Parts: sequence; structure tokens; C-alpha cells
Amino acid sequence: MVSIRAAAPLVMLLLSGCVVGPDHTAPEITLPSKFAEGKAKSNGDVSTDQWWTAFNDTRLNSYVKQGLDQNLDILQAMERINQAEAAVVNAGAGGLPSLALGTSAARAGSKGYRGTVPQSVPTTTVNGGLEAGWLLDFFGLYRRSKEAAIAQLGAADAAVDTARLSLLSQVAAAYIDVRYYQESIALARANLKSRNETLSLTKLQLDAGAASRLDVVQSESQVNLTLATIPGLETQYRQAAHRVATLLGMPASSLLNELQKGARQPVARFNARAGVPADLVRNRPDIRAAERELAAAVANIGVAEANLYPSISLSGSISPSYVRRNGGSDSHLLSWSFGPTLNLPIFDGGQLRANLSASESSAREAYLAWKQAVLNAVEEVENALAAVSRASRTVAANRATVASSQEALTLATASYRDGASSLLDVLDAQRNVSDAQTSLAQAIRQMAQDYVSLSVAMGGGYAYGKAPVDAKGPTIYAAKSLKK
Repeated sequence: MVSIRAAAPLVMLLLSGCVVGPDHTAPEITLPSKFAEGKAKSNGDVSTDQWWTAFNDTRLNSYVKQGLDQNLDILQAMERINQAEAAVVNAGAGGLPSLALGTSAARAGSKGYRGTVPQSVPTTTVNGGLEAGWLLDFFGLYRRSKEAAIAQLGAADAAVDTARLSLLSQVAAAYIDVRYYQESIALARANLKSRNETLSLTKLQLDAGAASRLDVVQSESQVNLTLATIPGLETQYRQAAHRVATLLGMPASSLLNELQKGARQPVARFNARAGVPADLVRNRPDIRAAERELAAAVANIGVAEANLYPSISLSGSISPSYVRRNGGSDSHLLSWSFGPTLNLPIFDGGQLRANLSASESSAREAYLAWKQAVLNAVEEVENALAAVSRASRTVAANRATVASSQEALTLATASYRDGASSLLDVLDAQRNVSDAQTSLAQAIRQMAQDYVSLSVAMGGGYAYGKAPVDAKGPTIYAAKSLKK
């Protein structure tokens, strides 16, 4: 009969190569074949699409390129890739044999003084040691750990892409705000000029007896109201300019002089093409990061399960030593040891099972987080599509309103000069022009922001100018399992 002591190593060897725990498979989710206001045609890979060039603004183009190179959020995310790469090496190292070499030397003795007899003869001792160890990974503890680390590396790489996509969104949005506030300041100054002219006209009418002091005071009030709006707009302009500079990794005031030169409000010349919902799984880096987090969580189930089973390690050491005594003989000694160590968990109060249960729950949570990321992305595209398809109509209506209100102001002013209407008609017409121009500037700004939102929601442009990355694990394949 084979003893248990002899059979245990044999059983372990038979189990060699076994990896416990579930294998990660691409998650699935049911998605519609098209967006509500889109077409059933895939966009393919849009990660390198330079969608911001649709604004035909060379300064914005240069800011985008500069931001992708210098933004501090992106640089921090890239450092986390380095950390994840080190974690992969660290996770795999536990399953490899270890070897350590050490040595020491010492000279010892005692010597009497003032007539005291010496207590010992000086000796020289030299010790050395070579230790080796290897934990046999029968149940895939370290293989699953490395698998989880590789998945985390994929998530870190996707996090860089997410940071790049966020940078594109923020730079474009801040630049659009800069030009919007510049336009608002210019409109306010033009309105101020118009109201000053009305004030001068009213004073002339007062001198001619065709207007009252009340008319003059009302006109002065409109001038002062317009004056009061300009400082706030200038503050908001500066804040938007500061935001652009910070996003580019520069001190806040660095771009004020450059941006002060001014330019038209950005208007995108584009055709809205959102692709299909399944495209998002490939093109959105946040979804890809969530899928990699899920893969890591599934691998950690295997780590927790492997801890339930016995483990065996081989260890050995060789320790030579040499001792030399003054006036005496030298001695040499060589010590060595080698043997296996078996670790068999029997009773731990349920700790290992609880760890496994927690790992399984974390994997389910990671799947729900991935599913939520997909659905949030679909919602963002649907919202952006709805806004983009209507923004141009809003702009067109506001342009018509501006033209009508300007014509009404011209007629009201001429009628007031002739004494056929009151100053109130002129002031109302001026207010209508101001409101219409402000609404038009806001509509143009919103249309540009909607285009940015749609492009970012689609996951476009984050790979522009990015050096190819040697992927350490699958990052896109989840799209293959989508059900349309």
C-alpha cells in the first residue's frame, strides 16, 4: 500500500498544469441595430478621425496637437501604464524559481590590557549561502495573478485613451467658449455704441423741445445697463482662456495675448454620422477599460479559488563556511538542505471561502459596470444626435430674428427722428436687437458644442498622433459578441 506521504507529491504532479477559476469571455449586451436618429451603417474605427478640423480653425488645430502632447492628465495616465507593466512582472515573478546568494566575513577576538590575560585567540570566519526556492503553481495561482495584471495593463492603456478623448472635448469646449465670449463682448460694445447714439439723439430732441427729461434718463439707464454687462463678459472670457492654457500644461495667462487677436465663432462644417451602437464598444476607450477591469476581476476569482487548494514548494540551500584561528588549525564546513514543503489549508474560519465569494461578487459588479458604460455611451450619442439635428434650425431662426429686429430698429429710429413715435419704441427695438444677437451667439456656440459632444460620444480622435502600443492583452474583442 502506498503511503499518504508518498502519494501526495504524486497527486500534485498529476494536477500539474491545472488552472482553476473561470476563463474570461467577451461580455454581451443587446443593442439596437441603429440610433433613433442615425443610419444603420457602421462608421468603423473613428479613433484617428480629426473631427475638430471641421471648424476650419488653425489655432484650434494647433491647441489640440499641443494638448495631446503636453496635457498633465494624459502624462499621469501614461505613468500608470508604466506602473501596470511593472505589476505584470511582479505578478509573474511569484511562479518562477528564486535564487539568492549571500556571503559574510568577520574577524573576532579579545585582547587583555593592564595585565589582563587575553580571553580568546583571534579568528577569521567566512560564511556563504546559496538559497533556492520554487512554489509549484499547480492550480494557477500566479498564472491567474499575471492574467489579472495583464488585464489591468490593458485598462491602464485604455485610461490613457480616455484621458486623450477628454482632453479633446475640454480643449474644443473651452476654445468655443473663448470665441463666444469675445463675440458677446463685441456685441455688447456695438449695442453700447447704438445706445449712446440714441442718447445723443434724445438730448438733441430735448433741446428742440421734442423730448422730455424722462426720455433722456431712460436712455441713460440703457447705456449704463449695457456698460454693466461688459466686465462680466470680460471675466468669463479670461476664465475660458485660462482654461485652454491649463489644459495645454501652461500657466493660466500664457495665451491671453494670443487669443486676444480674436476670431469668428467656430462653426463646424460636417455631416452627422453616428454609426451604429455596436461601434461604441470598439471606439469608446472607457468601455474598453471597463471590459479589461471585468477581465481582471474574473482572473481574480481564479486567484481566490487557487488559495483553497494545497500548495507545495521546493526549497534548498548550500552554506559553506571557513574558520581560521591564529596559531591553530583551519576548519571548513559545508551545510546543505533540500526538500518539499506542503501547505494544506484545513480550517481558517471561512476566510478563504469568503475571499472567493467576494471575488465572484466583484466580477459581477464589473460586468454591470461594463454594461452601464455601454448604455451610458449609447445615451450620450442619442442625446448628441438629437441636439445636432436641431441646432442648425435654431441658428437659422435666430439669424432671421436678428435681421428682423435690426430692420425694426432702423424703422423705429427713423420714426423717432421724425417725431412720429416715442423713445420707448426705439429702446424696445434696441433691446430686441441685443437679445436676438445674444441668442444667435448662444445658438452658434451650442451648435458647436453639440458637434463636439457627438464626436466625443462616438469615441473619435483620441488616437490621433498616438504612437502604436504593443497591446499586452485583448482590448477590443468584446464587440464581436454583441447581439444586435
